[in-house]
Amino acid sequence: MIPNYKNIHNRFKINGVHLDKEALFQLAYSSIKEGEVYEKELGEFLLDWLDDKETIQLTTSGTTGTPKIITIKKEAMVHSAIATGNFFDLHPQDKALLCLSASYIAGKMMIVRAMMLGLELDLIAPSSHLDDLLSHKIYDFVAIVPLQAENSLDKLNQFKKIIIGGAKVSDDLALKIRDLNAKIYETYGMTETITHIAAKRVGETYFNTLEHVIITSDDRNCLVIDAPSISDEKIVTNDIVEIHNEKQFKWLGRYDNVINSGGVKLFPEQIETKLVSKIPNRFFITGLPDAVLGTKVVLVIEGKEQKIAPSIFDILDKFEKPKDILFLTEFVETETKKINRNQTLEKIKVV
Repeated sequence: MIPNYKNIHNRFKINGVHLDKEALFQLAYSSIKEGEVYEKELGEFLLDWLDDKETIQLTTSGTTGTPKIITIKKEAMVHSAIATGNFFDLHPQDKALLCLSASYIAGKMMIVRAMMLGLELDLIAPSSHLDDLLSHKIYDFVAIVPLQAENSLDKLNQFKKIIIGGAKVSDDLALKIRDLNAKIYETYGMTETITHIAAKRVGETYFNTLEHVIITSDDRNCLVIDAPSISDEKIVTNDIVEIHNEKQFKWLGRYDNVINSGGVKLFPEQIETKLVSKIPNRFFITGLPDAVLGTKVVLVIEGKEQKIAPSIFDILDKFEKPKDILFLTEFVETETKKINRNQTLEKIKVV
């Protein structure tokens, strides 16, 4: 069967039940009417997918700005699903788990992959600890976020292949999961690229792109993605990268987050990775105006003010060490529970 968004693979299952298009309609309606929140989200996506339109509307995460609605071709989502299947060697009747909200692209694409590739998909309520995961079942494939990995280390060996996306895998988390039996990958992507366009084994340096994806960089050294099967136009990102070749790159940080302190360019994300095991609260690194340096490195921590031992910064290079530490009771979050740096910084200015 040639994959097409109008066709459902004949091996596709949800929670152990074979479902053709008519059965999916029934599941969608019953989920919306009677289901839990995550089941309603599934039902709403299924109705969107099964309607007569060739496109679907998605909302971006809003991590680096105001969330916006974009229109994506369903056929492009199918191409993305096939590329994922080929990259990770997925086959019909492989068992997959959906533990992410179907309101967002990562959850939606797990459903599309299952429908197009003939996966047997189980659903559980999204939670940071994978609370509803059956202890005896082994899965071939799952997509999770770093927080779920961090909080569910004892459950990760129930999966043969794990992709972690939505945020960077910290060095601390990488150390905790590198010796597990599962093959664990960190992914790179965004809503505009229909989830990931590249992945790498945790601990490796370079991301490898999926099939039919070519990469270059612009004059800012930001990643430019040429993927005709998922986007008619090249996608210009704000991610600063080191290009290894047209299929491999190293992610360095966000262009809009770069701190120029005394003429030295610093990447907040790299500093954060070094500190993540030292600071229990949520935090981020930013730059604020300074009369001498132009911009100084500042550590912003969520929670009540506390004493921070200077020794935790010994791991940092000279120019990376924060000149100030600020505390905020609560960070501003995006709808996908990521820290909204810009709006949180606005709170600092008000304070």
